[in-house]
Amino acid sequence: MLRAGAGFSTARQPRDAAREATAMALSQAGVAQAQAAICFVSSAYAAAYGEIVRLLSQHLGTDTVVGCSARGVLAAGREIERGPALALLAISGDRLGAQRLFVPSLKGRSVAAARELAAQAGAAMGKNNLLCVFPDTYNVEPQSFIATLEQELPGVVIMGGGASEDGSLGETAVFCGNAVSNNAVSGLLLTGELKINTGSALGCRLIGRPLRVTAARDNILIELDHQPALTVFKQMFGPLGEDLERAAAVVYLATALDLDATGLEHGRYLVRNLSGFDERHGVVAAGYRPRLGELVGFALRDAEGAREDLKLTLASLQDAQVQPPAFGIYVDCMARGSALYSIPDHDSAYISRQFPELPIAGFFSGFEIGPVAGATRLLLYSGVLALVAEKSGVS
Repeated sequence: MLRAGAGFSTARQPRDAAREATAMALSQAGVAQAQAAICFVSSAYAAAYGEIVRLLSQHLGTDTVVGCSARGVLAAGREIERGPALALLAISGDRLGAQRLFVPSLKGRSVAAARELAAQAGAAMGKNNLLCVFPDTYNVEPQSFIATLEQELPGVVIMGGGASEDGSLGETAVFCGNAVSNNAVSGLLLTGELKINTGSALGCRLIGRPLRVTAARDNILIELDHQPALTVFKQMFGPLGEDLERAAAVVYLATALDLDATGLEHGRYLVRNLSGFDERHGVVAAGYRPRLGELVGFALRDAEGAREDLKLTLASLQDAQVQPPAFGIYVDCMARGSALYSIPDHDSAYISRQFPELPIAGFFSGFEIGPVAGATRLLLYSGVLALVAEKSGVS
């Protein structure tokens, strides 16, 4: 039987935090020790990361513990975005396989590191696989890292996010067993008779109509629907379009996943940053290389759009459930949380309402990784939820 429990602590002393979070997680799971665990630890404990992961291993009775540093953590319906905070998910199962993964020296070798991680995972693959990955955000090129993982591990459900911090350290950390490192990636491969469902919710809402890219070069949008891209942008956003500095902070490019798409449908597009505007030439730069003929749009980051997309995502996940999930993992963008909604615990409240009493742990990430439309993608301003259940008929 698959068992899991989530725990958290905001205790000031690292020893107390590790003990409290572990006791809560093991109690909910109904086990004396765990087979594997995922932990997220806030920057306030940075000086004690090593001590914390060692204590977690001792209290849990396993060295299959992975995770990363976090600007904030999520567990048990709470979102702790400031100060000391530790979130823990403890997992155990008679037919569960759990393998920790670790690749050092990430900087400048994102493709090679992804291949090494995939090779480690490949040696432990089962019938059904969930790979959770946590790269050092400051030392990875996420697009090539994720694309390589997707290529090397076809059919594997991959989710996770970039390790984060509160801005006071200038570096992030990843955990694997008793080791703590930056410039690395850690991961946990779960295998067995599992049913895995994932969903991703964007933190934006579409504004205006979709547009075709009719001229582009590299990451520069030159024409949309045969008009200068910046002219179209200004017409669409009115006063906001005239304040380009402010617009760059809250407006994003939405890109259809299918070149022949006729609309931007929920779950069929991604969002990317707008990186600049050139009024002299009437062009818009994006953190993305647009394809000639593809459908794009503009999206505004706001609480209403994020809330509606989250509700759609959770409803879709609920409809897809055949067996009640045993646990969940939630990776949420740092730009969401109370900074977006102006209230605490927003996403966790909606998730708890849809899946009451489900053990869930997660963190606020530098970027998000998750399956969208059948492929693993780099996600931004998103919340990615993975739900894991034991397949029907398995005891």
